[in-house]
Amino acid sequence: MQPDANQYWDSVAGRWQEHRPQKLWRSYCNTLNGKLIRKHLADRRVERVLKTDLFDEVTSDSGLVPCLAELARSVVGFDVSHLTTHLAHTLHAELQTCTTDARSLPFADETFDIVLSNSTLDHFESGNDIATSIGEIARVMRPGGRLLLTLDNLANPVIALRSVLPHRLLNRLGLVPYFTGATCGPRRLSELIRQAGLELKYRGTMMHCPRVPAVATANLIDHFGQTRFKSGYLEFLSGWEALERLPTRYITAYFITVLAERPTG
Repeated sequence: MQPDANQYWDSVAGRWQEHRPQKLWRSYCNTLNGKLIRKHLADRRVERVLKTDLFDEVTSDSGLVPCLAELARSVVGFDVSHLTTHLAHTLHAELQTCTTDARSLPFADETFDIVLSNSTLDHFESGNDIATSIGEIARVMRPGGRLLLTLDNLANPVIALRSVLPHRLLNRLGLVPYFTGATCGPRRLSELIRQAGLELKYRGTMMHCPRVPAVATANLIDHFGQTRFKSGYLEFLSGWEALERLPTRYITAYFITVLAERPTG
C-alpha cells in the first residue's frame, strides 16, 4: 500500500461516506461476492470467519457480513483504515473489528476456520507484499481451514494496461477511484498459494462485464433510474458471468478467484 496507508484510506472512506458514489455498482459487487461465498463455503457452519478488509461494509447498504454470519458463530474483520474499522463496527454491531495490516496480522496461529479476502491484496505496491499477506493468512488458518480469495486479474488486458499507467493519471481521468497496486495472473497466484503451504482446491474467474462502461452506466442509473430499471440492469450485468464457462475466461474476467485449504496433516 502507499506510504501512510492508514491516512490515505481514511480519506477514501471519508469521501465515500460523504458522497455515497456507485451505490448500484457496489450492490452488484456484493451480489457477485455473495454468490461466490455460497458456492464455495456454505456447505458447513464453522466457529470463526475472518474478512480481510471492510470497504464493502461501509460503502454499501449491507456489505458481506450478513452472508458471512450465516456461515460462522463469530465474524471478525479488519482494515488498515481506522475510520473504516470504526464505521464498519457502528453499522454491524455483531462484527468484531480491529485496525491492522494484512502483512502482519495480530492473531494467533490457527485461529480461523475461513478467511475471505476479496480484492484486498491487490492494493499493495509489490508482489512481495501479496506473498507476505498470503503467508500471514495461511498462518492464522486452522488445519482444514479454507481461504476464498479474489485478486485483480493481470491476464486481463485492461488490468495489464492499468498496471503500467500512473495511478494519478488514472485517478484524474476518473478511471480508478482509489489506489490500485500490484497484482498477478492466475498461474502466479496459484504458485503463491502453494508456496504458503496451502492446497489449491479451485481456481476460476469473476466479473466479466466491461467494467469502466458498466460502472459509468450504473452511476447514471443511480441518478435517474427507477427501482425496476435498476433490478433489470443488475440482471443484465449478471448475464456476463456466463463467460466464465468459455476458454477465454481469463482474458475477459476482472478478478481471479481461488479456493485454498490448509492441510490437516
